[in-house]
Amino acid sequence: MDLGVHGKAFVITGGSDGLGLATARSLLTEGAHVTICGRDKRRLDDAVTELGHDVHAVSADVTRIDDLTNLIETATDRWGRLDGLLNAAGVHTAGRFEDITDEAWIADYELKFLAAARAIRLALPHLRTSHGAVVNVLSTGARTPGRKAMPSAPLRAAGLSMTKALATELGPDRIRINAILVGVIRSGQIQRPALEPGRDVQEYLHTMAERMRIPLGRVGEPHEFGDTAAFLLSPRASYITGTAVHVDGGHCHAI
Repeated sequence: MDLGVHGKAFVITGGSDGLGLATARSLLTEGAHVTICGRDKRRLDDAVTELGHDVHAVSADVTRIDDLTNLIETATDRWGRLDGLLNAAGVHTAGRFEDITDEAWIADYELKFLAAARAIRLALPHLRTSHGAVVNVLSTGARTPGRKAMPSAPLRAAGLSMTKALATELGPDRIRINAILVGVIRSGQIQRPALEPGRDVQEYLHTMAERMRIPLGRVGEPHEFGDTAAFLLSPRASYITGTAVHVDGGHCHAI
């Protein structure tokens, strides 16, 4: 399927690794222009090496408003337009409520909620012109939080609420905004516990899927997320807004 994104321009926060990198790969395959950002220069350089020089990489800490402003400005200067934004920056945090300090709540809020809100606000003038789209990367914890899910789950729920509210508010401007609720996707983050003791990674991931009772019987692959995100950002999803798509192998519905 031709997604209709050839020549269109997209910004991906957290695009140097994991889900953001997978989405960049999917969009570039379709002929889009992509700007990614990240805090780690080595990872950014590795991403450019992997994706090719068609990708535009910007060093940025999304919790800093000046960095976000520079990201949007340099991306629009580079491509002359902005058609979509993927908010994928974030790290996994999970603990017991009574163990989470004020500092941890604030850090997670700034990274997972405030950064996304700021990026959307900065992108809005350009998205109004292009009638573009936003995708917020959340987790299944936004709807079905498990034990020891603090502070991430409540903030992901806030991100889902913002997504739905903005879909109503921005609909008249023909700007679409959706969320992806992510389950377990193969990444360095989830494979690391297997690599350190020298376990077999495939066996480790299979055991994880069994333990979590994922209906499809396996963890997800990065391209399965990236292709979904690229679709939601594309004109092919032109009548989809305010929704949350589960990319979790059915796990959330099986709980």
